[in-house]
Amino acid sequence: MRKGGLADSVHELAERDPHFAQLARRADPAGGDPAGGDPAGGEWATVTAAAFRDEVRALAKGLLADGIRFDDRVAVMARTRYEWTLFSYALWTIGAQVVPVYPTSSAEQVRWILADAQVAAVVVEHEEHAMTVGSVCDAAPSLRRIWQLDTGCLRELTELGRGVPDDLVDRHRLAVTPRSVAAVTYTSGTTGRPKGCVITHANLAAECDILLAGWPGLIAAQGERPAILAFLPLSHIYGLMVQVFCVRNGVLLGHQPEIAPAELLPALASFRPTFVFAVPYVFEKIYRKARQAALEAGKGEVFDRAMDVAVRYAEAVERRDAGTGPGPGAVLRASHAVFERTVYRKLRAVLGGRVRYAVSGGSTLRRELGLIFAGAGITVYDGYGLTETTAAVTGQPMGRVKFGTVGRPMPGHSIHIARDGEIWVHGDVVFAGYLNNPEATAGVLRDGWFATGDVGHLDDEGYLVITGRKKDIIITSGGKSVAPQVLEDRVRAHPLISQCLVVGDDRPYVAALVTLDPEALEQWFRLREREPLSPREVLRDEELHAEVQRAVSQANNAVSRAESIRAFRILPAEFSMREGLVTPSLKMRRAAIAKMYEAEIDALYSS
Repeated sequence: MRKGGLADSVHELAERDPHFAQLARRADPAGGDPAGGDPAGGEWATVTAAAFRDEVRALAKGLLADGIRFDDRVAVMARTRYEWTLFSYALWTIGAQVVPVYPTSSAEQVRWILADAQVAAVVVEHEEHAMTVGSVCDAAPSLRRIWQLDTGCLRELTELGRGVPDDLVDRHRLAVTPRSVAAVTYTSGTTGRPKGCVITHANLAAECDILLAGWPGLIAAQGERPAILAFLPLSHIYGLMVQVFCVRNGVLLGHQPEIAPAELLPALASFRPTFVFAVPYVFEKIYRKARQAALEAGKGEVFDRAMDVAVRYAEAVERRDAGTGPGPGAVLRASHAVFERTVYRKLRAVLGGRVRYAVSGGSTLRRELGLIFAGAGITVYDGYGLTETTAAVTGQPMGRVKFGTVGRPMPGHSIHIARDGEIWVHGDVVFAGYLNNPEATAGVLRDGWFATGDVGHLDDEGYLVITGRKKDIIITSGGKSVAPQVLEDRVRAHPLISQCLVVGDDRPYVAALVTLDPEALEQWFRLREREPLSPREVLRDEELHAEVQRAVSQANNAVSRAESIRAFRILPAEFSMREGLVTPSLKMRRAAIAKMYEAEIDALYSS
């Protein structure tokens, strides 16, 4: 890594190639200044390296003029947008620390973060966020400023900083070292109160440099300008890493604030990225939308045959790359070529048409889904990491993808499986510890090794397989230990099912709560020429219940009778972030769900 901090790359690139197109942002749909436009609307306009450097410098001056100092912590509570990146690099330029706050955070969560991190200032997106922060100011006596993006805070800070000399900004930037703290990123908090992970400039730099070294040539085709659309929350370590990866490595970076398919898919089509960083949810949604479109067009059987060929083709390639098979045969190649023209090309077009490789993180991508995308021409490199490891510590090696695993340790990383199956990690990406919590830090950092709390195993080729969280293991009243992830993933493979939570701790058998995908459900009724039902009516529909039962029975084939799901309950709505039931990376908060649906769980065992 360079001797300084993350902001150095912005200034170095501007000096070296001032006209280089570093970012792309949405122009105002009305034709005005991009700075005043909707981050989700309008055409894409590029921002040169020199222009971005100048904006970063001007904002850094404003921050200094408004009282922000070296090592101050500043929270950013906003969706994924250009200004998020601008603020983070301006803060890093003056040696301040970024404290990401999820835009959907509750007042209680915001109260805890502002107080625990002793935040000096907060950047919010709009009035609702400002009101949330204002309602908890009493818990944060260190808080001196609140800046609101949609009321012109950027212009105000830039004007305020006009009298600050350039050399003052440069002195701050040059004082930043790799060991300086870049961010205090709070864990998603699937259990308990979120903990602030202290992430250094060196942690983020090492993560991004290792990723580029591990996957050279995948970001874009030869001769093609690499471009990535950031749509994961920048308040999550995965999204923050994507931002730094692009800026550090000269990848054209765009921002998309919403991850819902109705907003994300048009943005991908217009931006046309060359590479995608995503979570399994995105790949699931893309696949399901494509299948729904095929069903609506009366081509469902053709689509399903194409997906079967894609899986078999990808499996044959996987065996060939592993040295255990000859590769796809002549008949399979011919079938694949037919569907390439009629189906696969259309599936790739959803991502803009230029993506051939992607990364999935946050949770394990289903093996079948990975095979489908690979067979359709997009190889998804699944990886594994946590907030405490600055995102990925494992990834699929180039040319040796093994679907259903999360790959091998990335260069410079080591993986150790403890006696109880817990995964331990060692490397430059391991965080510096939990803020204000030496007891929790001592509980997970041991001689440079980080105990992740996840359980898994390394297969005979050194690929890591995740089987769940230590705290998630269910022990029935009969003493049977059950890892819920296998069952949940298999139940969710059904097109109708959005989420599945397996329960059974201290109960006589395993049961499940199931939610349905609203779009898939609407289509399911339409194809059967039935009128849509209300959420409560859906729960009592016998035909629908039988459909979900088939998914559960299929999942039960993967486990023993003692581990199988004996009963399930369909819920009227999906688990959401707004209710605090899933994390921003869309992992289920098991304790919160169990508490909210306590009566429904009890009913599963009452008969």
